[in-house]
Formats: sequence, C-alpha cells, structure tokens
Amino acid sequence: MSVVDELVERVDDQDRALGVVVGRRRAVREGWLHRVAVTVCRDERGRILVHRRSKQLSRFPGLHEVVAGGAVHVGESYEQAAARELAEELGVRVLPRLLFAFLNRSGLSPHWLGLHEAVVPDAVVADPDEIAWHGWLTEPELRSALLEWRFTPDSHEAFSRYLAFRAARS
Repeated sequence: MSVVDELVERVDDQDRALGVVVGRRRAVREGWLHRVAVTVCRDERGRILVHRRSKQLSRFPGLHEVVAGGAVHVGESYEQAAARELAEELGVRVLPRLLFAFLNRSGLSPHWLGLHEAVVPDAVVADPDEIAWHGWLTEPELRSALLEWRFTPDSHEAFSRYLAFRAARS
C-alpha cells in the first residue's frame, strides 16, 4: 500500500482533461472531478471476483467490492490504469476491455468511472495490504451478497450499470 498521494488530472463534467494536476486526496476532499478505472473480473466459468478491502485502507476499510481498480494517474488512459491496478492488487497481467465511462456521484466524491471487464485466472495473488479476502461468486450469489454484506458505494453503482450494459447487449 502506497502512502504517497497519487497524482490525478482534473476533468470536467464531460470527462475532458483540464490540464490541472492535483493529488488524489485533495481532489476527493475538494470534490473535484478526476478519473478512476475499475474492472469486473470474471473467471473462465463466468464467476465474478469479489473481495473485502483491508481494514488499514483509508477509503472504505473492511467493505466488500465487486470491482478492482483505482485512480487514473496523469498521462494514463482508463485501460492502462485498469491494467496497472489489476497487476498491483491481484498480481494479474491482462488487458481489460473498457465497456464505458460514467460520471459517478456515489462514494466519497464525484469522479468519472471507467468500467472494464476482464477474464482472469482463478488463482489470483491478492496484495494483503489492500485485500483482506477474495472469492469467486456466481451472479445469483453476488446478487444475494450485495443485499447481505457491506459493499462500497462504487460497487453497487458499477455493478448495476454493468448488468444493465450486459442486458442491453444480449
């Protein structure tokens, strides 16, 4: 887990870069729009990776997540950030596919959320500084878990939009 503040680029309400670089902590504190990249990870059988955040994390300690990801650093695309985060958090080297981005107003502060999907190996190596537990759930199991477990606000928003996106494509 890095204690160094990540540098992000401020964006406008159309996801256009403003050319202003700030620390992510400040962007969150001030409510400035910036970019975040997350990935829904599926295995070959279609199960979805769910994890519980470490209790030592500053944002949403101990809550569950349906997505893996984090801030888009200055100069990165959504896809590059998503791939970097998967390598850092799960030890997985894959190229996630960007499905869409949306202005997400849930969570600590508003941000643009680039939602990706990737098929990853069953045997991920989770970073213990960030992930306390992880497991694979079927969609019905995940739907139940979302009602019973405590998840991050981004997880609820991202997963409902992900399901709607998949339903519209089928």
